[in-house]
Amino acid sequence: MEFVDADLRGARFIRADLSGAVMRAVHVSDADIDAPWLAEGGSSLHVNGVDVVPLVEAELDRRFPGRADRRAGDPDGLRAAWAALERTWAATLERVAAMPPGTVDVSVGGEWSFAQTLRHLVMATDTWLRGAILGIEKPFHPIGQPNAEYETDGLDMSVFAPVAPSYAEVLEIRAGHVAMVRDFLATVTADVLAEARKNPWAPEYRETTLSCLHVILHEEWEHHRFAARDLDAIEATYDA
Repeated sequence: MEFVDADLRGARFIRADLSGAVMRAVHVSDADIDAPWLAEGGSSLHVNGVDVVPLVEAELDRRFPGRADRRAGDPDGLRAAWAALERTWAATLERVAAMPPGTVDVSVGGEWSFAQTLRHLVMATDTWLRGAILGIEKPFHPIGQPNAEYETDGLDMSVFAPVAPSYAEVLEIRAGHVAMVRDFLATVTADVLAEARKNPWAPEYRETTLSCLHVILHEEWEHHRFAARDLDAIEATYDA
């Protein structure tokens, strides 16, 4: 498709594939792009001839200490990476606890609320640790929050609770899943990291224990970024 002299001001592109798009002589003032997989697979994003991916990654690593270790490749590095992530989430949970009641259920711009984000991370741990790595046949906890495409892809929604749990329950289950990853990493060896695993969404593709753990770390850091962004927006409404 080609858009010439088109007015796309205020347009929203959600779960859209814009890879390879070419924009020339465009006005992008105040544009907001969120691409969680921007740095995956050697991708690039050029703005006025400059590949901004390394710049974006460096800035995110600066903003979120410990994020740079999410691709650690050995047991000690993974343990340190997870410990840093736990510290980051602990600080964010304290931040939320100090905010007005109901904050955890606020949706910003149609995104998941803070409580829903924690529930999705429960599902991510179930998918990649309990399912892919440990091989548990029915890995999902009922409070998990599936991704938007889960139902439209024809997957079984009945494994998830139809009614949203209390925030207290979410915190309890989430804490247990965080400990689950920590306990697994406490004894993992280099040999285990190299073992083959099945991709839970595409079993014909092979993963390793290490690549599955990298997915968990990626999910954690990206969803923390989303959560922090939305908490900032919520706090801004209090000051307005």
